[in-house]
Amino acid sequence: MSESSSFKSSSARRGARGKMQDYKLLIKFNLSFMVVFSALISYLLAPKVKAYDLGSILLFFLGGMLVTGSANTINQIVEKDTDALMKRTANRPVASGRMSVQEAWAFAVIAGLGGVALLWWYFNFLSAALAAFSLFVYAFIYTPLKKISSISVLVGAVPGSLPCLIGWAAGNDDLAAGGWVLFAIQFFWQFPHFWAIAWIAHSDYAKAGFKLLPSNEGPTKYSAIQAIIYSLLLLPVGVLPYFTGISGIVSLVVVLIANLFMVGQCVRLYKEMTAKAARRVMFSSYIYLPVVLLALLLDKVS
Repeated sequence: MSESSSFKSSSARRGARGKMQDYKLLIKFNLSFMVVFSALISYLLAPKVKAYDLGSILLFFLGGMLVTGSANTINQIVEKDTDALMKRTANRPVASGRMSVQEAWAFAVIAGLGGVALLWWYFNFLSAALAAFSLFVYAFIYTPLKKISSISVLVGAVPGSLPCLIGWAAGNDDLAAGGWVLFAIQFFWQFPHFWAIAWIAHSDYAKAGFKLLPSNEGPTKYSAIQAIIYSLLLLPVGVLPYFTGISGIVSLVVVLIANLFMVGQCVRLYKEMTAKAARRVMFSSYIYLPVVLLALLLDKVS
């Protein structure tokens, strides 16, 4: 192979890897994975799902990733100018100019329609309709609302929790109490989780015009108190899986310990009022959700 051919081949490989990396950033892969993880566990927790079929699991995961990836792509299209202002988001493909808005829209439409169709075809209309509703609220209501009012966090918590209902609906074909309990856990979990992120990145968010913390003054005692309140609300919500028959005593104990740990981290934030304490809340919340969901699932299968 000539030196010129070798260079072209190497450039092509780098180009392909770069494009794949851009699409990974476009769909916010880590965030999408966490969202679909909660939906998948909720699907497996549905009483009508007796056997865990790998094919169904993979199809549900694919449908969830397509819908979530579409919502995150639209979010980046809408926020391309503000993303360019913030250090942590300036490298996103649309904000940086590496990907055109037209290409991003094409992907968003194809992925969104494909994901909703997949859920409808292989599971049921209810899960597909919830997925479409979640995508719409996240992309077209929550995203622009972030610049208007901190109420956006409350609005965003709805599509942020709907994956649990989507998973339950896909497995049970209904919206019974169990699905709403899982929705409630993820709903209240989001407030200390998201406010911790907004606390850490407050200067970046403020520069871009986002209003995300409950206090207009930013990281204040009031914001910390709000995080404590919502973490405390997780305590009564956390016992509901046991009393609704979703899980047993083992997961009840695990969930209560996890909830108390979250409360403790939020109280620590109130006392210390530092970015380091906020970072502890953030990482604790990242650990909290998979621990709680897996505890519920393991209790069901044991």
